[in-house]
Amino acid sequence: MDIVVEVMGGEEPALDYILKSISRGKHVVTANKEVMSRHGERILRLAREKGVRVLFEASVAGGTPIIAPLLRDLVANEVIAIHGIINGTTNYILSRMAAEGLEFNAALTAAQELGFAEADPSDDVDGVDAAYKLAILATLAFNTRVKPEDVYREGIRRLTGRDFRYAGELGYAIKLLAIAKERDGAVEVRVHPALVPQESLLAKVSGAYNAVQVEGDLVGQVIFYGLGAGSLPTTSAVLADVLAIARRLYQGIGPVPRPTQDIGRDIAPISQLTARYYLRMVVADSPGVLAQISRVLGDLSISIASVIQMEAHQAAGTAELVLMTHPALEESVQQALWKTQELGAVTEIASFLRVEA
Repeated sequence: MDIVVEVMGGEEPALDYILKSISRGKHVVTANKEVMSRHGERILRLAREKGVRVLFEASVAGGTPIIAPLLRDLVANEVIAIHGIINGTTNYILSRMAAEGLEFNAALTAAQELGFAEADPSDDVDGVDAAYKLAILATLAFNTRVKPEDVYREGIRRLTGRDFRYAGELGYAIKLLAIAKERDGAVEVRVHPALVPQESLLAKVSGAYNAVQVEGDLVGQVIFYGLGAGSLPTTSAVLADVLAIARRLYQGIGPVPRPTQDIGRDIAPISQLTARYYLRMVVADSPGVLAQISRVLGDLSISIASVIQMEAHQAAGTAELVLMTHPALEESVQQALWKTQELGAVTEIASFLRVEA
């Protein structure tokens, strides 16, 4: 036996089996995103020492090829940014919410009934799964060690049908995005729901499909699209890796050296992100409220691009405001949210989303 295939999932005992297999001179093919995101550097270093290959295409985006293109086809590029929809469960849930106006719990139940979501969907809906995958992609794309805990993460539980309706009226879709960018020599890595323009390719990715858009300095933008999970797509990626190793063994070709994976880039803090923001607030339906909110935002150098009163609730004496900002500093926006909630006229900050153009 020359090749060991690991598709158990989870950190242990999978990691132990992988390391033992490599130590015994076996090539390894794995679909394990958690192991590769947490221990990939250690595994690949041991593989180099033992003269064997470790391939892991199925660990990100299922049957959609992205690992091999980053390591081979795009290697001449300096990667500028990655934007990915890399969790099929959440994309299915968000697609149902957008198309049918479902609330989160109803869409989640539908996903579970169809087998798209686990009985405990926490890793998917809280962004953990996407953070594992983004850590792998960012490590490869930016030649620096990115750990899952480096990834800023927000899930989709707080989204409501209203957010999808209002986003659509403003010309946006809502997607759980995995984003990695170069920012002032550091690497920015984040997973969170975001507004994306309806005309963008990522906005059109629906159901359980995945897509990864890579921007390189030479190639520009390229997008990889396909089924992100399921037995058949995963089988496609695993067998492709097995056949790649088998072909080299048959031809008597040794393992390909991996590039150095840590050039020491820092991880950019989310607090220093500059973006546009969508804010949905429930406020008292009375004069002067918008002026109070504008004053808080203005004091923190946050400029309002537009304000729309979406709904008024006469019985409660409240109204729903949707604000879109011009580009602003995340740290300032977070301070503004805290200060705005202190205003007696603001009942609730119902939703807060970043805009990713």
